[in-house]
Amino acid sequence: MSLGGPIIRIQGLKNQFGDQVIHEDLDLEVQAGEILGVVGGSGTGKSVLLRTITGLNKPRAGRIEVFDHDLAQVTPDERIALEQRWGVLFQDGALFSSLTVAQNIEVPMKEHLDMPTHLRDEIAALKISMVGLPPEAGSKYPSELSGGMRKRAGLARSLALDPDLIFLDEPTAGLDPVGAANFDQLVKQLQKNLGLTVFMVTHDLDSLHAICDRIAVLAEKRVLVVGPMADMLRHGHPWLREYFHGPRARAAQPNLDEVIE
Repeated sequence: MSLGGPIIRIQGLKNQFGDQVIHEDLDLEVQAGEILGVVGGSGTGKSVLLRTITGLNKPRAGRIEVFDHDLAQVTPDERIALEQRWGVLFQDGALFSSLTVAQNIEVPMKEHLDMPTHLRDEIAALKISMVGLPPEAGSKYPSELSGGMRKRAGLARSLALDPDLIFLDEPTAGLDPVGAANFDQLVKQLQKNLGLTVFMVTHDLDSLHAICDRIAVLAEKRVLVVGPMADMLRHGHPWLREYFHGPRARAAQPNLDEVIE
């Protein structure tokens, strides 16, 4: 991993729906080249935070900078240029059911790039290979794929425009342990080979241990703590102790004492 300074800066973020305040005075920085895992209890707004950064939710207050651009101040053309530099994998892939896998991957290319059909087809085939899907997956529809294959297809689409930054929303949810571990290693390999920055919302303790450089914990409407796994294990907050030292945590990382040391 080669960190190159903050690629995302969030200051004083407030998210609110009606009378319900989800985030209040939330601060967070994501370093270039890292895999950041975002965790928190139910209702802490992990996915809301991801959607706010990517522009799908408008915050009530605060400042969000991505690639040194204040997202509230950019022009429409600047916004389009920024969006070409990030990709998003939503839960279960969020693929268009009426399009084949290859056609799904080509959607961002059609939207942002002027290129001939044969070149889009070649790039789609390359992305399919990059995420470990067989070539014949390109002609299949999402309904013909397993859950794990749909996630890989969604990941391929998120990589369509060769982004610098990818957002993953619960990428291993619903996968069996072997499938989840394989997906984790795929993300790590892509991050290493492509120089990606990864913002990953997850509840999967195995993922946190296996591939995350740092972890940001959402609690009390803000980022309570951010740091490597060792910091999580030392922290005294009740939710962190229950989450990172409970039975599931022991199963994910049996040598906790070694991590703490």
